[in-house]
Amino acid sequence: MFRTLHVLGAAFFVAGAASAADWQALPTSPPSPADNPTTPAKVELGKMLYFDPRLSSTGTISCFSCHNVMEGGDDHRPTSVGVHGQLGGRNAPTVWNAAFQSVQFWDGRAPSLEAQAKGPIVNPIEMGMPKMELAVDRIRRIPGYKTYFERAFGADPEISADTIAKAIAAYERTLITPNSPYDRFVKGEKTALSTQQQRGMQAFADVGCTACHSGANFSGPSLAEGTGFFMKFPTYLDNPYVARYHLLDDGGKAVQTGKKEDQNVWRVPTLRNLVYTAPYFHNGQVTSLPDAVRVMAATQLNKNLPDSQIMDITAFLESLSGEFPQQQMPRLPPTPGDMLQ
Repeated sequence: MFRTLHVLGAAFFVAGAASAADWQALPTSPPSPADNPTTPAKVELGKMLYFDPRLSSTGTISCFSCHNVMEGGDDHRPTSVGVHGQLGGRNAPTVWNAAFQSVQFWDGRAPSLEAQAKGPIVNPIEMGMPKMELAVDRIRRIPGYKTYFERAFGADPEISADTIAKAIAAYERTLITPNSPYDRFVKGEKTALSTQQQRGMQAFADVGCTACHSGANFSGPSLAEGTGFFMKFPTYLDNPYVARYHLLDDGGKAVQTGKKEDQNVWRVPTLRNLVYTAPYFHNGQVTSLPDAVRVMAATQLNKNLPDSQIMDITAFLESLSGEFPQQQMPRLPPTPGDMLQ
């Protein structure tokens, strides 16, 4: 049956493909957990810690090193470079809008932003601290941090792995990009999307992309934190892309769980701001957005789309780039001389 895009005031739907509820604008703020409410003081501290390379064993790698918030929230490498020039095994996911993902990392092993913030610090390839307590002790030994922890967590605060992670997570919850052309279109601004982008939106639903990439963040339905929305990738193997881009080389979630049913299963990533986050996929092997669309159609939907439809969908995906909140580099407290001995 032919499916048509209908615009009805501020809401619209693709009849037979997606209901009005499937097309959602990005909220202006994400939820925060009850045990870590977002406050300006916590965000300020978290931003400092996010940029501070002293959380790494070599003093050279920070969260910012792989997740550049001055641009796309990633590092534009197939896989990231950690301490001592080591290469990680997976592409750095964007930190922009990560607050809307119910689990973190490509394999979903972290149930929250707080849990995710601890992981890279003790990863031997990423930030390389042998244990978390060494990173915590380094922050404790910097006197200038005490005032910021007091502002964020009250008098005589505990400087711990948990408070460090909570502060970083609070900052990351401010990294959202609403008011994209798509968001404005959803809200009723009919000229926000070009004719080609509207065709691409129609095609995005028609060919089945919304089966996985639904919701306001285009990363699946809204789920309770820690639940996770996962899909097998690649699903269809009878195409040239699986071998060309080495899509089966990494077992995905199964590497973490050891379960056969988790082989090549991945957390569904956001599609927002894709123009800023090349290269694509978990291994960063695909460099152009049209190629990424082509690969996904073949491997996930078993479809070879015509070039005209590929370009229409690409144009629609480009409309998902939102407004980035202004970022200013923080001034970090000085390193005491005795830490250099």
